[in-house]
Amino acid sequence: MRLPRHPVPRNNEVVVCHCERSEAISVQLVRTSITVIKMHKVVVILISTLISSWIGACKTTDSSEWLKVGQDVYGQVYGKSLSQQDIAAGLKQALEVGTKNVVAQIGKRNGFYRDSAIHIPLPDSLAKVQRTLKKVGLSSSLDELELSLNRAAEQAVPKAKKLFWRAIEETSWDDVMKIYNGPDDAATRYFKKKMTPALTREMYPVVQRTLARAGVIKAYDKVMKEYYTIPYVPKVKANLNDYVIQQTLDGMFYYLAKEEAAIRNDPLKRTTELLQRVFGSR
Repeated sequence: MRLPRHPVPRNNEVVVCHCERSEAISVQLVRTSITVIKMHKVVVILISTLISSWIGACKTTDSSEWLKVGQDVYGQVYGKSLSQQDIAAGLKQALEVGTKNVVAQIGKRNGFYRDSAIHIPLPDSLAKVQRTLKKVGLSSSLDELELSLNRAAEQAVPKAKKLFWRAIEETSWDDVMKIYNGPDDAATRYFKKKMTPALTREMYPVVQRTLARAGVIKAYDKVMKEYYTIPYVPKVKANLNDYVIQQTLDGMFYYLAKEEAAIRNDPLKRTTELLQRVFGSR
């Protein structure tokens, strides 16, 4: 249907414009289309943006009016506008989902050992020991030790889930908004910077017990006993508890960053209605 035209004077010329009537029709179009386009908010945003850009060029509609229209459309499609409480709850839920997925992925047998991205190698301080033992054909003990380090990390990861969730619950509103409006790994950076010391303190006794149960200390003692049978070798010290904790946290943060980015950018990763509303509106 062609819209009736009306003349608008501009620089001594007469320019034909649809502004006034098309403006009213466009608002009605957006509202009427809601029943058809509820399947995805991107359609709403796209239509609203195109129409507002078209009418905005005529300078006959105040931008605040279109903001209100947009909020009305969002509220009609999704039931209510996005509140601060929604954002906070959505971000915390995203982090809980992310840590749950990470724990499920790497907190199992071969979660670290068979994953080249987070596999835990021997500490640098034991590299000299490894080279020395290889010369006398005793390096197999170091292979056992390396496997034990990874097994310890795999067993320690599930213990950290509740610690992460507690830290999430204690996040302030200001930090929530900085994370929400930040880059794809903003939450990961925040927790790595703010929570690593506290997580380390909380995890230390857990890792210490897990290392003992996984046979790491026994394997390490065996390696060092073989190493010191070689004359004139230098003494070597390695704090396996600290090393495994750091490597475990690094592995968790590595995949938490990937989970966070996926939830922010991939609609299929937003597995709840709250995640869809909060991250779909960014």
